[in-house]
Amino acid sequence: MAAIELDGVEKSFGDVRALRGVDLEVEEGEIFGFLGPNGAGKSTTINVLLDFVRPDSGSVRVLGRDAREESVAIRTRTGVLPEGFDVYDRLTAREHIAFAIDSKEADEEPYPVLERVGLEDAVDRKAGGFSTGMRQRLVLGMALVGDPDLLILDEPSSGLDPNGARELREIVREEANAGTTVFFSSHILGQVEAVCDRVGIIRDGSLVAVDTIAGLRDNLDSGATLVVEVDAVPDGAAHRLKSLDGVTDVTIEGTTFRITCENDVKMAAIQELEDSGANVSDFSTEEAPLEDLFAAYTEGDR
Repeated sequence: MAAIELDGVEKSFGDVRALRGVDLEVEEGEIFGFLGPNGAGKSTTINVLLDFVRPDSGSVRVLGRDAREESVAIRTRTGVLPEGFDVYDRLTAREHIAFAIDSKEADEEPYPVLERVGLEDAVDRKAGGFSTGMRQRLVLGMALVGDPDLLILDEPSSGLDPNGARELREIVREEANAGTTVFFSSHILGQVEAVCDRVGIIRDGSLVAVDTIAGLRDNLDSGATLVVEVDAVPDGAAHRLKSLDGVTDVTIEGTTFRITCENDVKMAAIQELEDSGANVSDFSTEEAPLEDLFAAYTEGDR
């Protein structure tokens, strides 16, 4: 069963069309990355899922329920780490988690939750003295209360140091392994690439791509970078490589060739180097980073 279903969702604010016929399904237990530039419609989509904003047309179902008619039931089974969150400066970390436990009528204790998000040494400290990263951990802990079926994380790693970001990834994987669906919006594309099963890219209110990252690379067909190590660089080798159909760029660093080419040209490029008189000692392929894919889908004509 799909945990999230959007069918033809439209939403406008005055003259601004925030969502333009968005269709999306996210499966149960999936870690789904939701990407897009500022103003693309990410926050509006999340607000529609939580019934904070109601669409002008289309249907929204979350955890098998109508997002408009059964929003309270959905929220009891959903943990949310919102962008632009705030905490209560005069409450301790323990009191924040206790408040979340009471709100969700959950049967658990605050300390294990705080320990899980790395705040075991700040249990009885007031949140007013917390750093940005500690506040982020605290709100994540509140989202995890009650063993939610769905986690909606909006920019969850902002403010976290590298250790905190790694711990966040581990928590996300643990939740998904336990059957929780994770809807993960982030500008830190490395985080998305590290944990997400699939990603969706939204641009100007329209969903322009939904696929695995490998699928996005294949669909974009922008080629990959072939890295070839040789014993010496033959004269004219770069020119000969550039003359091959499917090769778009060649750079040389010492005795290393970096060849941007289509996948089915890789072996021909290696053979061309050998025919030029080079002895190839090693070669590898570098896939296009998610940053390049993101730029292509959000700035190009895809």
